[in-house]
Amino acid sequence: MIKFAPLISRYLMKRIIILLFISSIPLFVNAQKYCYVDTQYILDNMPDYSAAQSELNKTSEKWQREIELRYEVIENMNKAYRAERVLLTEDMKRSRELEIEQSEKEAKELQKQRFGMNGDLFKKREELIKPIQDEIFKAIKELAEGGNYMVIFDKSNQSSIIFASPKYDKSDRILKKLGIKPGESTSEDDDDEPAKSPDSLQNQSNTQKR
Repeated sequence: MIKFAPLISRYLMKRIIILLFISSIPLFVNAQKYCYVDTQYILDNMPDYSAAQSELNKTSEKWQREIELRYEVIENMNKAYRAERVLLTEDMKRSRELEIEQSEKEAKELQKQRFGMNGDLFKKREELIKPIQDEIFKAIKELAEGGNYMVIFDKSNQSSIIFASPKYDKSDRILKKLGIKPGESTSEDDDDEPAKSPDSLQNQSNTQKR
């Protein structure tokens, strides 16, 4: 079964608005507001995503079985040819060999069509998942504009964030914007609190360690 979640998270991570990068933020960053979201958590709480994932997996399994049946037929053709080869004329042998070769070629082409780059499964994923990704991106953009956030990070797969206080996690707020009741809330939705910089969070972390 093909897994789609990591791919989807990476795709969303690239789209999240990051107006300033940490490596280039000047000293006045202390006056800026920022937060983070977990796009994988958001996706996991979306019924539409679960339904789309289920449909994709079923489609993938169906097409995989279709290809497997093709190769089973080819295997039977090979077995029959080997068993009857001694009884065939040269022309008949060549004809059977060409038939097997053609069947193998068609099976490989079907496999590429279904699972290759920009193949049927990719297009199906785009059809089902992209509207959900666009919906999440729109909600994140609204959060950034409404809360005056200069930076919004994604804490999901392959994130470089090594520590993040749940206080700055706005994932549940994104779910609420999408009309979804989140699970146990992990965020404090207080946008009026003075902004804190990455340096202040690091100091907070160091204090906790002590």
